[in-house]
Amino acid sequence: MKLDENATCAVIGHGSWATAIVKILCENEQSVGWYVRNSEVLESLSDKGINIKYLRNIEFDTSKIVVSDDINQVVAAADIVILATPSSYLKLYLEPLTVSLKDKLIISAIKGIVPEQYQTVTEYIHSRYDIPFSQLGVVTGPSHAEEVSQGKLSYLTVVCPDIDNARVLENKIKTKFINTTISTDLYGIEYATVLKNIYALAVGLAVGLGYGDNFIAVLTANCAREMSTFLRKSYPDIRETRASAYLGDLLVTCYSTHSRNRRLGVLIGKGLTVKSALNEMTMIAEGYFAAETIHHINKRCGVEMPIANMVYNILYNQDSARKAMSRLTKELI
Repeated sequence: MKLDENATCAVIGHGSWATAIVKILCENEQSVGWYVRNSEVLESLSDKGINIKYLRNIEFDTSKIVVSDDINQVVAAADIVILATPSSYLKLYLEPLTVSLKDKLIISAIKGIVPEQYQTVTEYIHSRYDIPFSQLGVVTGPSHAEEVSQGKLSYLTVVCPDIDNARVLENKIKTKFINTTISTDLYGIEYATVLKNIYALAVGLAVGLGYGDNFIAVLTANCAREMSTFLRKSYPDIRETRASAYLGDLLVTCYSTHSRNRRLGVLIGKGLTVKSALNEMTMIAEGYFAAETIHHINKRCGVEMPIANMVYNILYNQDSARKAMSRLTKELI
């Protein structure tokens, strides 16, 4: 399938990133479909153009957003469907879907893994709905929703195996505050968005345990190296992992105070149990699910991943954060 500049867009999800994406699209589009399951958010968006739960500083022109709690209505009217739900709720969001996705471009804006499936979002959509990878893509980059909502300069990468479709979507999200690039490395960039959440957890653990900036820099550098090694050995391709879609996203997730994965690590590092730390979180930390999935996948790939393994053992095997981090310090370079 080939899209043109008249292709219509819809967003699935009502959280902070979904809200930020709708803001971006409204800069260029006359109308954006928006599937919202939450009745309170649906009412506030329809009546006042404000998401009462997330990014309340954004005021939408209600004539530009078509908000509905009927996913089939929203999807049927769209040529490009952007998934922006928490990964752990993706199947729940899509459960009522009966409209075919066969003639649409499906884009994941989800930086996470589908739990229990051991698949990225595009892998899951490909296998569950029989959509060819040529009709799948990713929008990603080092861009926290909070800063996008304020119009602060951010960089996004549009990833599609079909470069023409990538250009169509690029033109829809390029604005005065969003710079864009294009890539065809669907596997590498999507797995990088998953891995960086695990590594942000590791950095958060170190912060919570009281390690300083010197060590955090070394740990983050080793995270970048480990990520590159995994991508190269699990799916060899020509890719530049120092680009913003890989390294930039890793850095912002590891260092930013907006990072929920870093915050989860900090809470555990300060002594909370994993269960208590998860309960403290107001939003889902994708790294929790990613750690288990990457551990499972790497049984097949056999890549040496001491940092990801440390995070997995702390989260799922009740390993002591302090002792695990101490052991890791002897493996870093």
